[in-house]
Amino acid sequence: MPVSQNPISIQGVSLESISRKFGTPVYVYDGEKIISQIETLKQAFSEVPLKIKYATKALTNVNILKLVKRAGAEVDAVSIEEIKICMEAGFSAAEIMYTPSGVNFREVQEAVELGVMVNLDSISLMEDFGAAYGNSIPACIRINPHIMAGGNEKISVGHVQSKFGISIEQLTDILVIVKKFDLKIVGLHIHTGSDILDAEIFLKGGNVLFEAATNFPDLRFLDFGGGFKVTYKEGDPSTDVHEVGRIVSEAFQQFCTKYGRKLELWIEPGKFLVSESGYLIVESNVVKNTPQLTFVGVDSGLNHLIRPMMYDAFHDVYNLSNIDGDQETYNVVGYICETDTLAKNRKIGKVKKGDFLVFKNAGAYGFSMASNYNSRLRPAEVLVWEGKAHLIRKREEFHDLLRHQVILDI
Repeated sequence: MPVSQNPISIQGVSLESISRKFGTPVYVYDGEKIISQIETLKQAFSEVPLKIKYATKALTNVNILKLVKRAGAEVDAVSIEEIKICMEAGFSAAEIMYTPSGVNFREVQEAVELGVMVNLDSISLMEDFGAAYGNSIPACIRINPHIMAGGNEKISVGHVQSKFGISIEQLTDILVIVKKFDLKIVGLHIHTGSDILDAEIFLKGGNVLFEAATNFPDLRFLDFGGGFKVTYKEGDPSTDVHEVGRIVSEAFQQFCTKYGRKLELWIEPGKFLVSESGYLIVESNVVKNTPQLTFVGVDSGLNHLIRPMMYDAFHDVYNLSNIDGDQETYNVVGYICETDTLAKNRKIGKVKKGDFLVFKNAGAYGFSMASNYNSRLRPAEVLVWEGKAHLIRKREEFHDLLRHQVILDI
């Protein structure tokens, strides 16, 4: 029987022991993997002045953010709440980029008061920002490069019909507003999408930035966004970040020579940093045989891991309790009153009631997109760091569901 490629421990800490100690469902993160991913990016872009801005929306636990800071990365936030969480983790305002989308201008003003850099995402936001601050507050502009890239269409964000950024075809309008309010633009930003394999896509987006950048004399950085693809299953391709780093860095250096001075190159990885570090451990509640399928019902569902339903995302799953046993084919489904198939037609070591199943690549957009749908409780989070399992979020309890409800005397 072949040796399983699925981990039974992290840094010597048994996943089963974590499940028994903290209960299920539980998210478990390998802190060393996060540090390793950051180091990989530093090496890939070692030829340029690099800033790694972790896309915090992927996973916002304060302890994960502290690890990111420890490794020398900074952060990108998309809400005022994310900004404040990053500050709780120890990031200074200067280390935070704020990239809002369609927010009330009051939130932008609050971000400015906190001292963070604002990434202007629309013509109307540029006008409001200019009217309020003129050239007193430096800012960045997010450009939509009209590049269709990424995996599922829901995570492709740089195409012509995307709501994100200002169309590159509106560059003239952008320049009119910059001149009108004497805006101090110190950065340009693009983000084409997620799960991008081809280094040429990053370069194509870079060329859009390079051409636009010649119109802005005060730039300090160009931000290439994120979108590096990670491996989800055996044989799955992933982004060759060293190739991306080499190709993009070379083009960036050539641009800086033409621009007349050196700039910083920023990237905003989210999934790449935390996805492979994360595991969702669940318990089998029932094995249900039907004439056509065998279902494994577990104590979780789309309320904890919505990516398979929302993005058709693939998460490899294995039976921790029977990791090298004879395999059978199952549909792994949740306990939500909705169609929440977490894994379809998967060969897994034979499952019985009470077995622990593990979903891999669950670090990004797992807990951060979790909900209380069906009035279910959100799970605990555990970080394995320096060979020990640490509880970093308590499992919710029933009273948490009522905490903010105002009960009337009816």
